[in-house]
This record gives sequence, C-alpha cells and structure tokens, in this order.
Amino acid sequence: MGNHTADSETAGPAVNGVQSVDRAVSVLEILAQRGEAGVSEVAAEIEVHKSTAFRLLGALEARGLVDQTAERGKYRLGFGIVRLAGAVTGRLDITQEGRPVCERLSEEIGETVNIAVLQEHFAVNLCQVHGPGAVGTHNWVGQLTPVYATSSGKILLAHLPAEERAAVLATCEVEKLTPRTPTAGTRLEKDLAEARERGYAVTLEEFEIGLHALAAPIRSRDGEVIAALSASGPAYRFTEGRIHEVAPLLVRGAEEISRRMGHLG
Repeated sequence: MGNHTADSETAGPAVNGVQSVDRAVSVLEILAQRGEAGVSEVAAEIEVHKSTAFRLLGALEARGLVDQTAERGKYRLGFGIVRLAGAVTGRLDITQEGRPVCERLSEEIGETVNIAVLQEHFAVNLCQVHGPGAVGTHNWVGQLTPVYATSSGKILLAHLPAEERAAVLATCEVEKLTPRTPTAGTRLEKDLAEARERGYAVTLEEFEIGLHALAAPIRSRDGEVIAALSASGPAYRFTEGRIHEVAPLLVRGAEEISRRMGHLG
C-alpha cells in the first residue's frame, strides 16, 4: 500500500480520524483480495504496528464487517458487508441484466459499450465491454464523469423532472473540458430536448478531444429512466454519420435491458 506511514501521535484528531477510515478500507480490501489474513499480515500490508491493526480489526468486527475464522487469529469479511451491498443491489442488477447485451453490442458496433447511472451530479459507469476495435483499454468502471459533457450524463439529465434537473445542474462546477463542451445552459437544454425527441444523446469531443459517444435510456419496471447505455469510440472512426447509423441498435439494446429489468413498454 506504500502511502501509509507508521502511527503519528502528534497528528490532530481530524487527521487521525481520516487516516483510520483510510486504513479500515484498506483492511477490507486486503481481506477481499486474500480471503483471510492474520493481524501480522494486515499490519505489514498497511505498514502499522500490530496493536493498531488489532484495534482496526476489532472495530470492524464489532460492526459485523469482518469476523474471525474458526481457528481464531485469522480474519475474513463478515456478513455486515452484504447489508451494505444491499443498498446498491438495484444498480448491480442492471449490470447483471445488461452485460450480455453490452457484449453483443460491442461486437456489432465495434466500440466500447458502458452502462452508467446518475450519482449526485455525475454519471458513474458500472459496467464496460470493449469492442473488437477498441483503441487503448481505458477502464471507465467506477469513474465519475460530468453529466453535462457525456452522452450518458445527457440522457440521465434529459429524463429528470425539470426541478430535479435544475438542482443537479446547480451543484455542477461546469468546466470547459474541450472547446466543444456545452457550458451555456441554453445550449445544454437544446441538447437535452433533442435527446428526448430522438431517443438518444450524442457527444462529439465534448468530454475529451478525439472521443465521440452515443447513449440511450434504460428504464425500470415503472418506466423511470434508471441508467444509460452508451457506445464510445475515437472520432476518426466513430464519426457523426456512423453514430446515427448505429443509434437504432443501441436504442434497441437499451430497450432489451429495460425489459430484463421488468419494463413492459
């Protein structure tokens, strides 16, 4: 882990608090990776004294996030993790139901396909499949991307009620990421109206120079837009013409995932 240092008794309580949280998360990651580990292993991995590792494991055990194996002395993740994970199972279902569709579309379109959901004022990618022609292997999974400059973000924004959309945009720090980023509210509203009308959103070098993208809405059982299905690729190949050509494929793919999520529309 490298960036952890031995305990500093001189640091203030706020610093120690943040450091403890960082270390606790590191402990959970170690156990997730190894299956189980002893106090000495954990201490060595996060570069702290054994007594500190013991206290961290004890605190996590008290909250049910880790538990001790039968022979004691070894720790593993506890079922408290399942309780926390339960809060995102709806999102996880989307990736489970959507992955086969993403895999098929990435082959058919030849570009990288993602599923993203709205988190505060970001579009966060949950699932990614690289197409056969993918240039580089950038991993967008878990990345927070700006709603105003990405095709997924635009689709998610376009289908929010006007008041909610205004609230989300009010918390955004709109940056001119490229010369083509829509920083004016009127330009963005025009794009969103177009996305609603067409059934898909397009971004042409608005998030990154040389990157074009297309996104369509995924709906829940009750018809609410809960996620966006996108395809993205290099501008020289995934041209505006090509985008409009493959848009019906992507829209149908999003509709298929929606049906898998229980939408009957």
